[in-house]
Amino acid sequence: METQERLLKLAVWLTLVLASAALWWPLGAHAARIKEVASVQGVRNNQLIGYGLVVGLEGTGDQTTQAPFTTQSLNGLLQQLGVTVPAGTNMQLRNVAAVMITAVLPPFAQPGQTIDVTVASMGNAKSLRGGTLIASPLRGADGQIYALAQGNLVVGGAGASAGGSKVQINHLLAGRIPEGATVERAVPTALGQSDTVQLDLRSSDYSMAREVVKAINDRFGTGTAAAVDGRVVRVKTPGSSDARVAFLADMEELVVTPAKPSARVIFNPRTGSIVMNQAVTLGPCAVAHGNLSVTITSNPQVSQPAPLSQGQTTVTDQVDIKLNQGPGNFAVLPAGAQLTDVVKALNALGANSTDLLAILQAIKAAGALNAELEVI
Repeated sequence: METQERLLKLAVWLTLVLASAALWWPLGAHAARIKEVASVQGVRNNQLIGYGLVVGLEGTGDQTTQAPFTTQSLNGLLQQLGVTVPAGTNMQLRNVAAVMITAVLPPFAQPGQTIDVTVASMGNAKSLRGGTLIASPLRGADGQIYALAQGNLVVGGAGASAGGSKVQINHLLAGRIPEGATVERAVPTALGQSDTVQLDLRSSDYSMAREVVKAINDRFGTGTAAAVDGRVVRVKTPGSSDARVAFLADMEELVVTPAKPSARVIFNPRTGSIVMNQAVTLGPCAVAHGNLSVTITSNPQVSQPAPLSQGQTTVTDQVDIKLNQGPGNFAVLPAGAQLTDVVKALNALGANSTDLLAILQAIKAAGALNAELEVI
């Protein structure tokens, strides 16, 4: 009986230990699958583009006097349908708009399948809401027709105008046609034409290439994968199609541990945003940051002529320029081994984003910032 009680206490104790260990045990938070860090060469999307006409608009189409290509396109379409428009006819159509059509052809798409298309006005139409796209061919980069688009537009917006007032919600000059294009031609791929496939890493990293090769060789055997450089990994695949698909499916699910990213600070001067990753570290340094302001005031002065001098009254501006420079006390920034320490140290300066870029560049030049600065 005592033995059973001891075993029960031991089991409870082990359960508590395992439950508490789940809280502090380091999880593979940075782990990623191969499909998330690399792609198979040749398995890619293809961009398609086309030109067409949208009809059925409620008086919100192109003003043909200012967009003559709309009338030319409509005449060409009518001629294909057997309708001849007399020469010199002034066609004032407000229910037609010329549009550009874009779509993405996914890999392995076959004839008969449908894809989504995006339609955008290229003339001076006011709205495409309620319009219908006439059958328009979509071409690839090689000039070949790969899909045919047609259908009713879905425009996510609304607008109204009356009495000189106008209100509009969202954008009315672009819309989508879900499954609005039918694939007419398949894009050939090199996959399966040899006994190897090439994995292209999304970023050039020798450590990541080594991790991918190690994960594949551990799962499928030594010699299955070999790194060509820091971005390309060549992998041997089975000969049959079924075995190759199963091999690639299993390979993409293999988990790898990405290496620590290189320290980088990204600055966008247009928006004033600064982003830095967790690898950024700061060495001890001292920074002086002072405010410099220039104030210009203008006071109009009236000059009156002397009596009987036949002079004219003139107005002159008296300009006063003042230059104020704030205190430039030194601020000591301690060394920071973590991103939070770096952020706290930079916030202590009280500088705006523009000044902060200059400070970061100066700290980088002084050798105290272990990161690469990049302006986008």
